[in-house]
Amino acid sequence: MPLTLATEVVTLKTKHPFVIARGGDDETRVVWVRLTDADGVEGWGEADPSRYYGETADTVLTVLQRLAPHLPRDPFDLEAAEARFAQTVPKNGAARAALSAALHDLVGKRLSQPVWKLWGLDPVRAPRSSFTIGLDTPEKMRQKVVEASPYPILKIKLGTEHDEQILRVIRDATDKPLRVDANAGWTRDRALRMFPVLKEYGVEFVEQPLPPEDLEGIAALHRRGILPVVVDESCIVAADIPRLAGAVDGINIKLAKCGSLREALRMIATARAHGMLVMVGCMIESSLGITAAAHFTPLVDAADLDGAALTANDPFVGATIDGGQIRLPTGPGLGVRRRTERGG
Repeated sequence: MPLTLATEVVTLKTKHPFVIARGGDDETRVVWVRLTDADGVEGWGEADPSRYYGETADTVLTVLQRLAPHLPRDPFDLEAAEARFAQTVPKNGAARAALSAALHDLVGKRLSQPVWKLWGLDPVRAPRSSFTIGLDTPEKMRQKVVEASPYPILKIKLGTEHDEQILRVIRDATDKPLRVDANAGWTRDRALRMFPVLKEYGVEFVEQPLPPEDLEGIAALHRRGILPVVVDESCIVAADIPRLAGAVDGINIKLAKCGSLREALRMIATARAHGMLVMVGCMIESSLGITAAAHFTPLVDAADLDGAALTANDPFVGATIDGGQIRLPTGPGLGVRRRTERGG
């Protein structure tokens, strides 16, 4: 008997307007997906669409209806199912990732094991997550640093005219390790000027300093060797990684980009084969979306899984990053429950 698909749009509100170099908002619409098998076992997943990649909650709902006829009769048929999804809808990574997470959740529940255990991973090896400070006025950014006091690593959004001022404000407020994400907001000249400044301020690495298509410019920054360069928008799936080899230090994996948990594992293996640093990132997501990505964090070097921690109305309980340390659930499947359920 085929799986049945149900969807629900959830509006997440952020504690502060979340602003990056491309703009910002104070709420985001995500799609909660439930797959139910013949025995009534449910697998849950979440689509976290990004307009940058051409997705919204509305496109996700449309795409999920297109993919519904391609759901596997057997949820354990993960490889073939994900290949069919990608063939049917080559883009729309967030929509496909929701089905992937729901299938993995269902499989784990059927076997009464967490997904990380099915993959043979050790949850103790999960790295600490950074906490993101979005663009704002100097006063507000100072306030955000104070609010982020439990987190040991901060990720600072840059890519503006006032980057040096932002760095000064942050550094005056904290001596914690910093990571920087320019969200493709710099020109080559600006990036070349900024890198020595970032090093002076104790930044660990820089994410996506230049537009994704400017691989030549990114490679030139990498060759300077001032700071490690990690790409996000330049790297969507595993097939993108070989051309990045030697041009960057690392990649940032996001389920909403790559489209599935199995593709994320392929990206990790491919990046490792090329000697690259691997990080995992997120959008503004609930704990359902974050937890799906958290299950493979024992395999990565760095994590930025603060999407749920930035929200004011997370409806789920799952993986946490309290004090910065990623803690994976021990329940079966993804191990996520509704906040209203027992212990919520």
